[in-house]
Amino acid sequence: MSEHAPEIEDPDIDAPEVASILKSVSVRLAKDSPTRSFCTLHDTLDSRDELQDIRRHIHQHPELAFNEVHTAELVASKLENWGYTVTRGVGGTGVVASLRVGAGQRSVGIRADMDALPIHERSGLPYASVHDGKMHACGHDGHTAVLLGAARQLARTRQFDGTVHLIFQPAEEIGAGGGAERMLADGLFERFPCDAIFGLHNHPGAEAGTFMFRSGPFMAACDTVAITIRGKGGHAARPHQSIDPILVAGSLVMALQSIVARNVDPNETAVVTIGTLHAGHAPNVIPDSARMELSVRSFSADVRASMETRIKQLATSHAEGYGATADIEYVRGYPVLVNSEAETEFARQVAEELVGPERAIANFHRIAGSEDFAYFLQQRPGCFVRMGNGVNQPLLHNAGYDFNDDNLTVGAAYWTRLVERYLAG
Repeated sequence: MSEHAPEIEDPDIDAPEVASILKSVSVRLAKDSPTRSFCTLHDTLDSRDELQDIRRHIHQHPELAFNEVHTAELVASKLENWGYTVTRGVGGTGVVASLRVGAGQRSVGIRADMDALPIHERSGLPYASVHDGKMHACGHDGHTAVLLGAARQLARTRQFDGTVHLIFQPAEEIGAGGGAERMLADGLFERFPCDAIFGLHNHPGAEAGTFMFRSGPFMAACDTVAITIRGKGGHAARPHQSIDPILVAGSLVMALQSIVARNVDPNETAVVTIGTLHAGHAPNVIPDSARMELSVRSFSADVRASMETRIKQLATSHAEGYGATADIEYVRGYPVLVNSEAETEFARQVAEELVGPERAIANFHRIAGSEDFAYFLQQRPGCFVRMGNGVNQPLLHNAGYDFNDDNLTVGAAYWTRLVERYLAG
């Protein structure tokens, strides 16, 4: 296939976002004199209908963490039909597909996540979830379809020299003990060696077909804390005979906000959010206990450790100051996601070649959300990429969210070109 851009009048180009990108890139590519052919945006356009059908089928039949049985089988059967060596059941319901071309010794891994969320869909789409309380509200249906599109293109062109491992991961959404950890414990990189690994997540609020990059810490560590304040229950009319846990909890809510404001370096980024607070059942009864749950985000190991220490100290001493006690459950979740510098610059260059420099954004801002792809990056160099899902699209984890199908062939072309460039012989 030619590196040069197609004529924009091509009748196959029916997606407005793809057509816009092709138009912006065509002049630049026409001036190039490439010595090697790599995948272009036009090369994957003929797979749009198939990928859209796959994506919408997965969207309509969402499966929660470690229950992605139907999704995994759909993925595995497609890959086997395209000539991949497929391994099922990696880390539970994970699928790994391998394809070796030529005699090259290098290998690369590309990962997509497959699980849905326990959210009742309210999108009103004709392909909305048929399973009450389950929904693809984070775009994992799109991530899976995008990687399948790349798999199809790589298998039919075989324009690389080495081995590619396509990793379809379960259970990204559940926090500690999720799919990445389970796949690694199942010997992922020992069984399927990767010199580098890459992953992608859609990003509502950014223009579709735009890619965003940042080396170093990119997405936050996420820890969950449960604090139970134990006081002494009693009659609402005689509070002096009780130790009111609600009073202690209310005061602690405010005190916890001082940690970021007064204990974290202003040059660092951290978040402490109290997401739940439950106590009592009647207005005339002081309860025995109150319970709150926190989400704690950070971008460095030092800040993460100091915040854990400070939260425990503050909760304990604060409760004691009122004559109560505090039971603290501190669960460390996903670590900081750290992109390696060389692989991030490589991934950015591939995007720039594919969609133009104006759509390949370097040094994108850090994201306080978390991602278990971080575990893979602790063991192999690589890059986690963000891809715009549309400026006016609903946010992630929203009951009205939907993956932007204009991204399907763009994402497939990106992964294809990245593999071809990485394994260029």
